[in-house]
Amino acid sequence: MSAAALFFTSSYGGSPSPIASLQFPSRIAVLTGGQWIPLSGSKERWTHRQLNVTLAHTADALSVRVHAPGMEIQQLRLSWDSPFSPACRFLGDQWERSYGDLAWEAPDPARKAPWYLLVHDGHQTLAFGVKTGARTICYWDATPQQLQLVLDLHSGGEGVLLGDRVLHAADIVTMQNTPGETPFHTDARFCRLMCDRPRLPVKPVYGINDWYFAYGHNSKELILESTRSMTDLATDTNNRPFSVIDDGWQGEDFTVPNSKFGDMSTVASRIRDLGMRPGLWTRPLLANGKDQPSRLIPLRKGEPADSKERYIDPTIPENAHRIGEVIRTHRRWGFELVKHDYSTYDLFGRWGFDMKNGLTAEGWHFNDRSKTNAEIVLDLYHTIREAAGPLYLIGCNTMSHLSAGIFEINRIGDDTSGKEWARTVKMGVNTLGFRLPQHNAFYAADGDCVGLTTMIPWEKNKQWMQLLAESGAPLFISAQPAATGREQREYIKTCFSRSAKVQPTGEPLDWLTNPRPAKWGLNGRVVEFDW
Repeated sequence: MSAAALFFTSSYGGSPSPIASLQFPSRIAVLTGGQWIPLSGSKERWTHRQLNVTLAHTADALSVRVHAPGMEIQQLRLSWDSPFSPACRFLGDQWERSYGDLAWEAPDPARKAPWYLLVHDGHQTLAFGVKTGARTICYWDATPQQLQLVLDLHSGGEGVLLGDRVLHAADIVTMQNTPGETPFHTDARFCRLMCDRPRLPVKPVYGINDWYFAYGHNSKELILESTRSMTDLATDTNNRPFSVIDDGWQGEDFTVPNSKFGDMSTVASRIRDLGMRPGLWTRPLLANGKDQPSRLIPLRKGEPADSKERYIDPTIPENAHRIGEVIRTHRRWGFELVKHDYSTYDLFGRWGFDMKNGLTAEGWHFNDRSKTNAEIVLDLYHTIREAAGPLYLIGCNTMSHLSAGIFEINRIGDDTSGKEWARTVKMGVNTLGFRLPQHNAFYAADGDCVGLTTMIPWEKNKQWMQLLAESGAPLFISAQPAATGREQREYIKTCFSRSAKVQPTGEPLDWLTNPRPAKWGLNGRVVEFDW
């Protein structure tokens, strides 16, 4: 692939094998005041008025730093001229969860590639990305003539005001396949390069969750009965499963349970006595009726003035303390895992699939406008992490690239279902097929639950359960009692036994052409599914 010679420069960086770094861009432009303005310069230094952008090659990356005193900046765009073959196919990631929309595709100017991009021409694979924990929200655009990286520096829906500080915006990394390496294995190796220090569970995580058969209509009695009925199916005493209580337990906020649950310390203790480890769902940014308007995120364009849901601004120190206190309360109750949800939507008012033209609506900002959206998200995640201490954290509706190294587990796709099999295939199979390279490189990649109910044929759910159990990913089962007969219980027992132990990461063998991979390499054998 002739593009490789133009993009890459190799250095040894103290290693016996060469490390590929990206060449300096051909052009850089800044978006300020709604207008794109080209910067002057080349190679390491680029300027426009008081804006200075500096680039530097490190041992394995091309670092980008921004200094913009007295200037509001919205985005930076770095461009490289490229001779990509018309035969190339492109694969990007998603901002947060995926929504059944990941696939190898021809270049599409309307489709952004958040965080990283793979390019495959049928023989070779090139990978372009930024290291996890970047201080800007990053995405790639590629055409047969050009490769672009956009660094989004918005704070809320307006440009950031950095003041006199220098922002370490991102570290750009790149890679090409080794001889004979499949695109999947290049992807997995690249994910390990992008994340220097993943935070992983000590042992594989698996268990049960009530959401896909209760859908919020839960209670202490239902949770304990479900835990009791499934405990005997988990035979590995060295790695006990989790019983996760999902939405429906909370009262006026997430430090107070409702009357259906009562004392949560007692509930957690009872789950532990039954032989499982207690887990809890929470939503720490949701405001309550007592919150003053000055402590809330402003209403954004399109949100109704009488909206029943409002969200606290995490850049206000009192709110950050309160967010931490929510998590500390769950920890004091005795829960060993906390699944925190909705934070991307609560922060920006959009789901990932609505972020095509921007992360959020224009014309608003957080209380602290000196930080980029990526920095605000990272501060929130670190607040939650610090409060959680040794608890396992599952991020749900969290930004994947910013979650890495902070949360042990990340829900990598939108909800599966206990009602619609087509939704499980779309959201579950697609996300597992295309995001498994992140598994144990960023975090444990959770493809979501098996919604084991009477509304979905067992022969279908059995396949989804098998894929989760044999792919190495976390396995969570939402088992409706009426749908859990002898056959189902025996198979759950088998899958729990597999999931309690480390498994080789599964590989989708037909993912280059099938967005719902049906042919998989699992534990050294080929398995074909009928979705």
